[in-house]
Amino acid sequence: MNLPTRPAPEAFREPAADGYPVSGFTWRHIRTDLTRPVVIINAATSVRCRHYSRFADYLFANGFDVITYDYRGIGESRQGSLRGFKASWSDWGVLDFEAMLQRAKREFAGQPIDVVGHSFGGCAAGLGASGAVIRRIVTVGAQFAYWRDYAANGRWRMVGKWHVLMPLVTALCGYFPGKRLGWLEDTPAGVVRDWGMPTPRYETRPSGRTLGELPFSRVNAQLLAISITDDPFGTVAAIERLLSYFDSSERTHLRIAPQDIGETAVGHFAFFRSDYQDRLWPIALKWLQHGALAQGTPGQRV
Repeated sequence: MNLPTRPAPEAFREPAADGYPVSGFTWRHIRTDLTRPVVIINAATSVRCRHYSRFADYLFANGFDVITYDYRGIGESRQGSLRGFKASWSDWGVLDFEAMLQRAKREFAGQPIDVVGHSFGGCAAGLGASGAVIRRIVTVGAQFAYWRDYAANGRWRMVGKWHVLMPLVTALCGYFPGKRLGWLEDTPAGVVRDWGMPTPRYETRPSGRTLGELPFSRVNAQLLAISITDDPFGTVAAIERLLSYFDSSERTHLRIAPQDIGETAVGHFAFFRSDYQDRLWPIALKWLQHGALAQGTPGQRV
């Protein structure tokens, strides 16, 4: 599919409940249509929202309004040094994602609200207090990094990188200087603590313990979880672990091998690259449009 000339997304700044300004971009059609859904895109941990701009273009070209944003401390939502900056995974969901739900309800009043979540972004989709407003969700490689769920063939290397070295560097620097090291964006220390904690339940992660009630059950959506067989984070166990929290939602897990789409490798990050707009993006699009998989969709249901 050849996308039309890229629309100029509108930059915005939205205050979260604690007053922190969360920044991002909106793709908005000129004419209001109460049947047109608005899609909020939740990024992976320490991946800038600009990474998803071409996918947002694609959704916009197919009739959706779209909101992308950066979590506090990342990209457009970063304000100065992260040394000593307070932010956690739960802040990103409970405060920042919730602010986007509130913005969508206000700016696109009466329109259906859908969510696309990549990696931790799929977990964030269940942390907003207003999750009951979500109609449909598509997640890609969504999990919260329990080390035993990592792919067996690279598990100890990943543990060493993400659960040993990253916390050590963070302890020395007061934040994780990921950009300098070529590992994602710079990351707040509280997020590193959540990621690195070797516990299988979200509510036992450091910031998860501060939540009186996990709000995942408020979400009553049609949820498609896409996983890729060569994604070392998004194993069946990892995807199913997160899906178990969305116990009020209608859940479908689609597992795709790279060979199903004529590739030898896809991994954790490639889904949102425009190389896949004709092979992977239509799967997400059809789900957002109809809440069902199209006939002939590649992959297998788990």
